[in-house]
Amino acid sequence: MTTNLIIAMWSVWGVFTLVTVVLYAYRSSLTRDEEGQIFLDEAFAHEKAVQTAIVSKVSRLQPILRASLITTVVLTVIVVGYYAVDAYRALFG
Repeated sequence: MTTNLIIAMWSVWGVFTLVTVVLYAYRSSLTRDEEGQIFLDEAFAHEKAVQTAIVSKVSRLQPILRASLITTVVLTVIVVGYYAVDAYRALFG
């Protein structure tokens, strides 16, 4: 592989890894204020609405986060595989 392709491989991996980290940080900031309680009284309707909004945002984010994580893992395997093949060729041939 030429140097340009290696730089492109690492760049693509870095972008997807950064996107994954940012998505995890965003989800963490959303769930930071999430409460694990049940609202039985109507006086807590506002809190219940806030919790419902948080759950809705996290539910919409979850498929994007999962796809980003899978892509990052696949790209990591490709990068590690490239260097494993390169090391094998350097040692054996």
